[in-house]
Amino acid sequence: MAQQDTEQAPAGVLPVDDEGFVIDTQDGEEREAAYVERGTSRPITVVGNPVLHKECRDVTVFDGELEQLVADMFASQRTAEGVGLAANQIGVDLKVFVYDCGDDEGVRHVGVVCNPVLTELPADQRRLDDSNEGCLSVPTAYAELARPDYAEVTGQDEKGNPVKVRGTGYFARCLQHETDHLYGYLYIDRLSKRDRKDALRQMAEGTPRYPVVPNE
Repeated sequence: MAQQDTEQAPAGVLPVDDEGFVIDTQDGEEREAAYVERGTSRPITVVGNPVLHKECRDVTVFDGELEQLVADMFASQRTAEGVGLAANQIGVDLKVFVYDCGDDEGVRHVGVVCNPVLTELPADQRRLDDSNEGCLSVPTAYAELARPDYAEVTGQDEKGNPVKVRGTGYFARCLQHETDHLYGYLYIDRLSKRDRKDALRQMAEGTPRYPVVPNE
């Protein structure tokens, strides 16, 4: 794969392969740790909080405040032991998500996407995976949910540079799940009424392992 010359690329910009997709698998541990060191962990909003149930605002200003938000999101994600986190999951109405997620081959992906848009796949390229899915905003609950096992997302990084991210298996599920968040959808919104009710029951009976924002 052809990579950008990282010595000439702006600081913080990930290299890309010969198809223009970011190489988010390099130095993942070090990059995640650097974000966490700069960040402050925040409690997680849970289903019922209005910020989770509406489309978030586009990111239009790429500045130090956004970079601090991203660092806080990585810190919050680590505290909650999550693999992906959208800004509205810590109460911020902006289209940005972070991820630290392995794929089905065990390869770790770490990155940031602002203003994400999922690429619509042709029907003949969709292969559904009905694995279990959970969400930090629906703590302790899990349900099977069919999603395509491949996903592509376009957007921007925290510097405002265009990015394309792709993933398979579990990482593809993560990309779709986090993009959904920023348009006001939780994974339980895609379940049948019975399965949604069961997920909410699991949440009611469980105890979150991380700080959450209580709903009024």
